[in-house]
Amino acid sequence: MAFKFTDANFAEDIKTWISLVDFYADWCGPCQMMWPVIDELAWEFEWKARIWKLNVDENPETSQKYWIMWIPAIKIFKDWEVVEEISWLVWKEVLVSAIEKHIS
Repeated sequence: MAFKFTDANFAEDIKTWISLVDFYADWCGPCQMMWPVIDELAWEFEWKARIWKLNVDENPETSQKYWIMWIPAIKIFKDWEVVEEISWLVWKEVLVSAIEKHIS
């Protein structure tokens, strides 16, 4: 299962791993469709990358900082920087490819 981020732990936890962050809301139908994929990625990349979820309704500070204007929004971070942005629904293979190209 993917880790849960909050405004309080985002900055500290993002620094040590290649991280895929799924910005979502509980009421968002397309977000709910992505959850099984996000959870699968968490298992598959367990020791290579971190897969996170951040509820935009409960964590407005981080959502605003990264200009989340629509959801689902997925961002990949490396060394605290956004290195990839993916919006809307995508195939699992798209996310796998995006993560793998940033793992060194």
